[in-house]
Order: sequence, then structure tokens, then C-alpha cells
Amino acid sequence: MKKSALQQARAAYKPQLPIVLTGGVKVVEGQPTQSADNQEDIQKLFPNTYGLPELRFEKAPAGESAEPINVGVILSGGQAPGGHNVISGLFDGIKNINRKSRLYGFLMGPGGLVDHKYKELTADIIDEYRNTGGFDIIGSGRTKLETKEQFDKGLEILRELNIKALVIIGGDDSNTNAAILAEYYKAIDAGVQVIGVPKTIDGDLKNNVIETSFGFDTATKVYSEVIGNIQRDCNSAKKYWHF
Repeated sequence: MKKSALQQARAAYKPQLPIVLTGGVKVVEGQPTQSADNQEDIQKLFPNTYGLPELRFEKAPAGESAEPINVGVILSGGQAPGGHNVISGLFDGIKNINRKSRLYGFLMGPGGLVDHKYKELTADIIDEYRNTGGFDIIGSGRTKLETKEQFDKGLEILRELNIKALVIIGGDDSNTNAAILAEYYKAIDAGVQVIGVPKTIDGDLKNNVIETSFGFDTATKVYSEVIGNIQRDCNSAKKYWHF
């Protein structure tokens, strides 16, 4: 595909990263966590994963090597600007850990995990989607992960691909999927970490550690710009009515 000058400039943009994420990363465990409310009820629902420690990231010493890691990623629910860059960041991060690390994308949402439909995301693929909107790099879906059969089918392909971490990018339903899946895999000691990434344009994923989600951040800025443009137009073109 031939890219326009604008597309080339967009692809060349490098989002600013915290210093600790620009090279090797060391994870430091902090204090146990708890839910903002209904602690006892939630602990009963998630006895194996409730209260896990807060994780803090620190820059690893130069020259410190790490074992390669295979990671799976799922886009779930409605599309939101920023999803492609979460995947690009995942790719860059695991390659910084070890160049032999591999990233697999499950196709068309959580259903791709259950049905074993996936593709390896290579540098050529990732570079086509950097800084672009949409969820089309691997597609999205709304399959609910709620049965033991689904969990076990997903675990089959995770073990076949030697995937040690599964990242689910989605909204409130999708992160509920992630929480339930993490609880089951922890209960059976599957050896797979499940990470939920908050994505929504609705602004309904927010707590004391999530100031705002991607998607909602873009939506509010776009709407604010449109409203500001209309306001300026009203001031400028006084002979027209605006509805």
C-alpha cells in the first residue's frame, strides 16, 4: 500500500514513554491491593486473585538480560482509538526484553482464543498499524468467557504456543472476562498471567489508579474541539442560525 505524506508522518510519530519503559524493566512488588468497595463480596468471588500486590516498574540495569517471553493479545468489544498503539507498545516492550520474544494476536476477539484462530504479529505487521485508529489489526468481538470448557480450550492453544501472558484490551465486560479467566488459571496453577487493559469511549472505567482510559480520552478531546469550532463559527458568522 502506498502511503500519503500524512500517513508517513503519522507512522513516524513516537509516543512519549516513561523512562522506566524505554529499556529493560524490573518489577517490584508492593503492598496487597483491594477493591474500592464491596471488599468481602469481591474476595469471595475471586479468592485466588483478590489482594495480589501492587506492581511497580523500575528500569533494569544496563546489560541485564532476560528470557524471551511469548504473549497473546485480544481486542474485545467496540473499537476505540489507541488499541493499535497498545499492541505496538506490547510488541516493542517484549522485544526490548529479548529479541526472541513473540506476540500472537487472537482474531476477532475472545472467540479467537477459544477457536484457536490467531496470527503472529511481526514487525512488518505492527509497523503498518502504528498510530492508527480502529481495531482492524486483529479484529474484535464480544464473546463472553464464562464456561470451564471455554477456559480449557483457550489454555490448549496458550500451551501450544508457549504463551505465558494474555492481554485482553477492552471495556467493563471485557475486563470482567479477564478477571474470571485469571481466577480460573490461578486456581488450576496454569502458569499464565492474564492482564486487562481498560478501553472505553464511555468513561465507565475509572478508579483511584485509572484516571481515564484510552478511547474516552480521545472522544472527549474530539468532542471538545468540535464544540469549540462551532462556537467560534457562531461568533464569526452572525447572520446564520446554528442548531
